[in-house]
Amino acid sequence: MASSPAPPKSSPLRLTALVCTVVSAVVAALVTAGWDPLLGFDARVTSELHRTAHAEPGWTRLNRVLTDWVWDPWTMRALLLAVVVWLLARGAARPALWTACAAAAGTLLQQGLKALLDRDRPSWPRPVDSADYAALPSGHAMTAALTFGLLLWIAQLTAVRRTVRLAVLWVGAVSVVGVGFTRVYLGVHWPTDVLTGWLLGIAVAAATAALWHRRAARAPERRPG
Repeated sequence: MASSPAPPKSSPLRLTALVCTVVSAVVAALVTAGWDPLLGFDARVTSELHRTAHAEPGWTRLNRVLTDWVWDPWTMRALLLAVVVWLLARGAARPALWTACAAAAGTLLQQGLKALLDRDRPSWPRPVDSADYAALPSGHAMTAALTFGLLLWIAQLTAVRRTVRLAVLWVGAVSVVGVGFTRVYLGVHWPTDVLTGWLLGIAVAAATAALWHRRAARAPERRPG
């Protein structure tokens, strides 16, 4: 039986949430203000990748499968739902509730910011893919970062085997980076949309874990479940 790892201190988690929130706010403010160096970077990267998408149709089809099915936000939410059900089956009702609430909060934050900032997506004469809603932040990037951040927290909280935690870490890293690349490669997001989505997803996951451990520190006699 796996031994329980020591829970992380909430201070580094709070710092992570704060830093990610501040940096994402700065990026969003610069984009909204139309800061030329940042917008120029967005345009150069997106245009170059879009040219590649037209030149490599097989690679483009693979990216569409990955972004539309493997790393789609609904796939990520289904994964979290499965984890919530697993936690409930273990009798860990409180972590299950916190996970569900964090996922819901992330979705509300994402859609609220899209409506508030209302950034246009890249526009192409011959698009290779399409997407709905505003561009900033990237919903795919934010949902993937939030999902795997929560999974890492749950893996540590429930003391699963080290190999499982490492698997979650590596699959999460590949998925978060990968989905961000697909969104820019397919021409439906700017790089700053993806960056902001990553930062916000990490911020929500870190804030959730920090609040949990702060609460647990105040009531050490109570079990996590």
